[in-house]
Amino acid sequence: MDHTDKVDQDAVLRARTILLGSGRPSVGQQVEAYRVLSLVSPLTYLPKLTEALLSYGYAPEVRDRPEVRLARHAEAAATARRIDAGDPRRTELLVRALSAYRCELYAVGRRAEGFAICEEMAAAGRWGFAHGQVQSPMYGHGPLATALAENGNHQEAAELCGQLVQAARSEGPAKVSFWTMLEWAAELDAAGHHEAALKAFADIVDTSRAELDEESTALAILTWQLVHQAGMLDVAGHHVEARRVRQEALALLSELDRTGERKSWSNILSWWTTLYALSGSSAEPVPLPGTPTPPFGFPFLDWSPDIKQAYFDGLPNLEAEVASLREVAETDPREHLPALVALHRRLTIRSALYWEKRSHRILKPLRPLFNEGVALARRLTDLAGTEQSQETLARALTDRSMFLVAAKQYGEAYDDYHEVVDLLG
Repeated sequence: MDHTDKVDQDAVLRARTILLGSGRPSVGQQVEAYRVLSLVSPLTYLPKLTEALLSYGYAPEVRDRPEVRLARHAEAAATARRIDAGDPRRTELLVRALSAYRCELYAVGRRAEGFAICEEMAAAGRWGFAHGQVQSPMYGHGPLATALAENGNHQEAAELCGQLVQAARSEGPAKVSFWTMLEWAAELDAAGHHEAALKAFADIVDTSRAELDEESTALAILTWQLVHQAGMLDVAGHHVEARRVRQEALALLSELDRTGERKSWSNILSWWTTLYALSGSSAEPVPLPGTPTPPFGFPFLDWSPDIKQAYFDGLPNLEAEVASLREVAETDPREHLPALVALHRRLTIRSALYWEKRSHRILKPLRPLFNEGVALARRLTDLAGTEQSQETLARALTDRSMFLVAAKQYGEAYDDYHEVVDLLG
């Protein structure tokens, strides 16, 4: 529909001149032009204005101005909502714009509004599927699952993650990603459905075994998965199966030690850190009611911005707590060493996530932490000599072994895990 008679014609002419000029207009100029032209021809220019506003919100000059980013992405979302229902890209643009707006709301601490946007994204995906604009009825639902997990609504998150898995499976086995399955397994476990979580994780491992045979996944990735699976099985009391899985992992580590990966892979560290962080989720303090927490089992990049910030802002306090506990454990190890081992592991997990997001060169900054974790666990075993202390040592050695796999120190990784197998069977 043409609304030319309602718009200042000089403004329309200036807008067209900007867009048709010999030089490429800046993103800001595009936004100003599209704002005017969207009043004249909304069918054509509302989608263009939405995309320009999204780019405008990511502009380098507003990187440190959260309120400006928020305003630009709020306008992008409002613009996307106005795109004609018949535009085949409406759903994709609306979900993109809402996602950007959601991130900025979370970044400034407006979590309730951010959650409402997650719900709107899911509704937009369902509408888009019903109108043939997207291929899955679960399009746009991922952020809602993350938000539910962060808010501690693990039962709802598990149900939604299960629906995401089922929708992906309906498109074919190749459509079900490791990440989608892992989120489901993690939320099932967090909701108390431990056997169902074990089954979901077993499906992950089975898929990776098949992918390894086709050389479409890394030996390291399957190793990390097997080791995590063994830990889950031990917690559930399935010790015979856990021993079998550990032997399989040890065989893969032996191959890595002898010949390395079967082919070259790009950065796969996020597989390690996500599983490592998930393995320590039960040791995190119980949050106060209404306090959001990290969604362990979800990729770090999918965590809400405020959760990411708070998680890393807590590093200095953790370091100080460990230093204080280390001091008193020297004078009274029987009283304080078990707590020090547990707290040090929490610090190591958080540090691993911190460094993995900043550099692929993780060996130098992280090795001292993992070495200290093993040394503390050995001290505890020497002091207590109990089965529980041996399990603690096995866990510390497992942690260091999987870190060494991530750092491509395969011989050392094998030696550590061989000791784990000797300890636990």
